[in-house]
Amino acid sequence: MIYEIALLPVRRESIESFADAFAKVAPLLARATGYIGHMLAQGVETPEVFHLIVRWQSLDDHRLGFEPSEDHRMFMAGIEEYFSEEPTVYHVEEVLPSGG
Repeated sequence: MIYEIALLPVRRESIESFADAFAKVAPLLARATGYIGHMLAQGVETPEVFHLIVRWQSLDDHRLGFEPSEDHRMFMAGIEEYFSEEPTVYHVEEVLPSGG
């Protein structure tokens, strides 16, 4: 399992409406092959930066499956107008399980 972490910088005036827009497109993400779950979190010190953390079965499920798909295009089309700049996306793997 891998985690996709996307830092989503949102324009200050759009902070409240962004979460609603994300909720509308989240089903497109959830139906992707290899999708396990996600969390959308808002920065405490930086409330204009949202953190999207998606659990995928494999990197290929995200990079080769979801990213080039029409669902990804529609997902981004539903939220990109809120961005103040280009999101940053990277991937991590768990090294030690929780509690270890």
